[in-house]
Amino acid sequence: MKAKIAIGSRNVGPEEPVYIIAELSANHSQDYDQAVQLIKAAKEAGADAIKLQTYTPDTMTIDCDNEYFRIGKGTIWEGKNLYKLYKEAYTPWEWQPRLKEIANELCMDLFSTPFDKTAVDFLEKMDVPAYKIASFELVDIPLIQYVAKTGKPMIMSTGMATLAEIDEAVTAAREAGCKELALMKCTSAYPAEPAEMNLRTIPHMAASFAVPVGLSDHTLGIAVPVAAVALGACIVEKHFTLSRNILGPDSLFSLEPDEFKAMVDAIRTTEKALGKISYEVTEHEAASRIFRRSLFVVQDMKAGETFTTENIRSIRPGYGLHTRFNEDVIGRKTSQKIPRGTPLKWRLIGE
Repeated sequence: MKAKIAIGSRNVGPEEPVYIIAELSANHSQDYDQAVQLIKAAKEAGADAIKLQTYTPDTMTIDCDNEYFRIGKGTIWEGKNLYKLYKEAYTPWEWQPRLKEIANELCMDLFSTPFDKTAVDFLEKMDVPAYKIASFELVDIPLIQYVAKTGKPMIMSTGMATLAEIDEAVTAAREAGCKELALMKCTSAYPAEPAEMNLRTIPHMAASFAVPVGLSDHTLGIAVPVAAVALGACIVEKHFTLSRNILGPDSLFSLEPDEFKAMVDAIRTTEKALGKISYEVTEHEAASRIFRRSLFVVQDMKAGETFTTENIRSIRPGYGLHTRFNEDVIGRKTSQKIPRGTPLKWRLIGE
């Protein structure tokens, strides 16, 4: 399995720029023009890719209103009927080819999360550059196998999954022909609490499965994805909205354009700061070396006078002898008269 994958023209993986995905989800409010605005705003905010979700209420569940199909406590959708929620949230399929064209014209990738085989077939006709498997579908092994057979890169979210379940999904994808796979650390709570993110899992997951690992994030704010990048996340996915005042199923935990841009800027700064393993003096540090400590004469001294802890000290700046020579100098005598404030040099030291 490759340590890097390619999505469109972008290489994604270690030592590559973080691949930043704006998840539109239901934030278009069933308004095509709003979906277009979202794509354009995501471009301005610095997103590399747009992600959609390709399903209908009928490909997700059945229209049934008994207790099994009502959402229980613990989420922002408490009490809602599943079928009605998906009917409110889905992205019309007829929009998706046009939205892809718009994203591509803006030099962004656009791909989607399919939730059944018909969605995969539809997205293949669109020629999407990659596929995303949602956390809830990580246990849908037939779907994973079907997507893998397309030969396209796959990104799989791992919310709620045990290590064994992730391994089963990865194995299924690989055995079905997936050559380019990435995983996403995810906490499937909406919104998610930072204390439940366990970002230290990211490097462990990368080492365990030898794939690029990213973060699919549902926390509020931008601190968590920036921290994830510092721990090695190669991909960051965040829900994106024009305004949280436009109420929708996902608006609460989505970023507005200025927030998304702030996240992108912080990630790009973090990338620069991570750099490489290095103990070299940087170009800008070199000018500061002169302000290190060194040995100076701090009292006026006569020729032949003895050096003591009173008349020489380790102080800033760094024009004198290295401080390691302090004990070698104490007790010796001056070779000449030395005024206070003179950097100590070997030529000033006699026997």
